[in-house]
Amino acid sequence: MLRIPGQGPRTPDDVVIGPLDLAARIDEALAVQAVAFGLGADEIAVRRQIVLRHLTYPGARALGATTPGGRLVGFVYGMPNDRAHWWSTVVEPYLRSQGHDAWLDDSFVITELHVHPHYQNRGIGRALITTITDAATQPRSILSAIDTDSPARGLYHSLGYQDLARNVLFPSAPKPYAVMGAHLPLRRR
Repeated sequence: MLRIPGQGPRTPDDVVIGPLDLAARIDEALAVQAVAFGLGADEIAVRRQIVLRHLTYPGARALGATTPGGRLVGFVYGMPNDRAHWWSTVVEPYLRSQGHDAWLDDSFVITELHVHPHYQNRGIGRALITTITDAATQPRSILSAIDTDSPARGLYHSLGYQDLARNVLFPSAPKPYAVMGAHLPLRRR
C-alpha cells in the first residue's frame, strides 16, 4: 500500500511519501541507489559528494519513501535547472541540435529517482516524481535516463515525458542517456 501523508488511516504495509532530509540520510539513500542502479563503492563515494553539493543549490528538495519502521526504500531529489550546472552544460549541445535547448530554462530537473528493487512496481516511483513536481513553480520538468527501453523510461513516458535528445554521452558514463521533458503538471494514470 502506498500512502501520501494526510490521506486516510495508516496500515502496516504502507510506504509513506514525504519530505526527506537527504543530507542526514545520504548513506541510506545511496544504498538504495546502489542496489537499484548497480553501483559499486567507488561510484557511491563520488555520488555522495555530488548529492551533498547539489543540496546546497537554491530550491533543491528531496522526498523519501519510507516503511512504517522508518526504512528508506526510495527517494527523489531535484532542483530548478540552471544552465551553469554541469549537467546542463553537457546536455545543452544535444538539446540544441534537436531544437530543444529552451527546455533548460524555467524547468525543474529531476536529478535522481531510485526505488529499491523489492519495492518497485508498487507506484512508489510514480508517487515520488509526481509529488515533487507538483510542488515545482516551473512550468516543465526535465531529466535524463539511460537510453534503453527500461521500466523507468516507460514510467516517464506514461507521465508525459517525451524524448528531447537521445544518445547523450556523459563523461565517464558507460552507456548513453536520453534527455526527457514534460510539461507540468505530469499526467496521472
